[in-house]
Amino acid sequence: MCGIIGYTGNKQAAPILLNGLESLTYRGYDSAGIAVMGPGGLPQVYKKTGKLENLTASLNGNMPGGSTGIGHTRWATHGGPTDANAHPHMDCRGEVVVVHNGIVENYIALKRELVAEGHEFSSQTDSECISHLIERYLDDEFPLEESVRLAAREIRGANAVVAFSGREPDRIVGFRLGNAGGIVVGKDDEGGAILSSDLPALLPYGREVIYLSGGEMVSMAHGDAAFSTLEGDPIEKKSVHIPYSPLSASRGGYKHFMHKEIHEQPESVINALKGRISFDDLTVNLDEIANTAASVDEIKRVMFIGMGTSLHAAMLGRQWMETLARIPCEYDNSSEFRYRNPVLDEGTLVVSVCQSGETVDTLAAMELAAERGASQVTLCNYPGTQTTRIADDTLLVRAGLEIGVAASKTFMSSLVALYLLAVEFGVRRGVLGEEARRELIGELVRLPDLLGKMLLDEDRYMEIARRYGRRSDFLYLGRGLGFPLAMEGALKLKEISYIHAEGYPAGEMKHGPISLIDRQMPVVAIAPRDSLRDKMLSNINEVKARDGQIVGIITEGDEELAQRSDFTIAIPQASEALNPFLVSIPMQLIAYHLAVHRGCDVDQPRNLAKTVTVE
Repeated sequence: MCGIIGYTGNKQAAPILLNGLESLTYRGYDSAGIAVMGPGGLPQVYKKTGKLENLTASLNGNMPGGSTGIGHTRWATHGGPTDANAHPHMDCRGEVVVVHNGIVENYIALKRELVAEGHEFSSQTDSECISHLIERYLDDEFPLEESVRLAAREIRGANAVVAFSGREPDRIVGFRLGNAGGIVVGKDDEGGAILSSDLPALLPYGREVIYLSGGEMVSMAHGDAAFSTLEGDPIEKKSVHIPYSPLSASRGGYKHFMHKEIHEQPESVINALKGRISFDDLTVNLDEIANTAASVDEIKRVMFIGMGTSLHAAMLGRQWMETLARIPCEYDNSSEFRYRNPVLDEGTLVVSVCQSGETVDTLAAMELAAERGASQVTLCNYPGTQTTRIADDTLLVRAGLEIGVAASKTFMSSLVALYLLAVEFGVRRGVLGEEARRELIGELVRLPDLLGKMLLDEDRYMEIARRYGRRSDFLYLGRGLGFPLAMEGALKLKEISYIHAEGYPAGEMKHGPISLIDRQMPVVAIAPRDSLRDKMLSNINEVKARDGQIVGIITEGDEELAQRSDFTIAIPQASEALNPFLVSIPMQLIAYHLAVHRGCDVDQPRNLAKTVTVE
């Protein structure tokens, strides 16, 4: 998640950086650091592991001088929380300083290349590569802005980076790749320019802010900020006025919290992966469930339970666990599970998905499982909640605060945790070999970038809303891993747009729902390239034969399905196991834009609450 702050102007930078980091501590607290440009263009770097107060205490009231600087509060990804791994990071000569939020997917290859050129590294992070890349171009006599731009072009993945250098001591340059890790730019009232990863650090200095989009960069010097693309083309950016309202400010320029939270999903995925996978050898390390994982060979059956969106995540978890770990699995609605006198024993693992950790039916189901001797792992977004106290082990999904009632990023983060759980069990049971594991995790590392690209353009969704916004019924169809997504898409539409919608396994369509299909019935067909794609094509043809309107969720380049659909949304090419993550975005955005078109209260839909604490 990681917090970033940068300032250049007429004031002493250090107090501004520390105050900004204080307001960003919710974004990371493994370590913190600042770098301030000192006399003669020599950066002064101060960083400490642990919370921000450790850094403040180490300064002992002696604030470094200088009016240009950057700061960072970290949530560890590559390398544990140590002073050496804390940000900011420098090149080996101490000329270039960077702070970074995201994952450099190709950092191993970059590091090998840089080491071969003579660069010396002092940390275990991917972030340090960026400072060395910038140094390489500075040595070729490029100015700082161009050096940062050229370095950005070599980096793969969703990232936000801010850098400065003693070569141009009054300048700070930042860029954003993909949709993970925000950069917001503002000005203070005394001729300074400031940027941050989130609004709270900027609002004390002004209400006019500019958001950096993916593929854009900012260069700040002498109180001015200039914007350009990563291709070097200047761009004009419009500022957004933030009213003096904590609620409006926390929406970050989005009209609704749900829309903001949908766009936060690339970063949520990064947070769910941090510390749980090794980017060096693509292994999984789920220390949080060490007890359960150690006894995985004793597990004879896994039961996944949840309610609503959590149930749909549980359904996907069941399929991943059976496929990747080859353990017999079931899923059930928590409220039904507790009343059906389930068969449970010491050989059963119950995996509960409960984003709030307080859902009453899931708590009751977990208590029943505990009474009958089943071991339990719970997935939850908040530590210390009720589910975490009942379960033997807890796997936090790390989605961050979610305010919109309809779950979005908590669903995505739950899927990441369930996927990692299945891979971990598959490895421990000897079902997944090294090559298969590396392929699965290697593709998962690319997910934040893929999601970010899917969120760049929403025109297709707005067109769907204009075309079908006044229809009264929708049908969602999917097979295999697509069926839980059909259920989730229908649920989202019902929740926030108040349109009646049903999610069905596509093979079930001819057993009743086909009688409802006519030209007034939009059918959302989830048909990415996978082992069941041809089966879905047959179902689409059956709908078309009855004048149904097809909204096809297809894989890029699938012209056959595109021609059979009335409207298509394409997802990037990916493996069958990864498709559900990508399909989740259209399920959320179709519902969101239909709700907005119909004038519904997106964040607080009628009759719904964020957490169901009564039966």
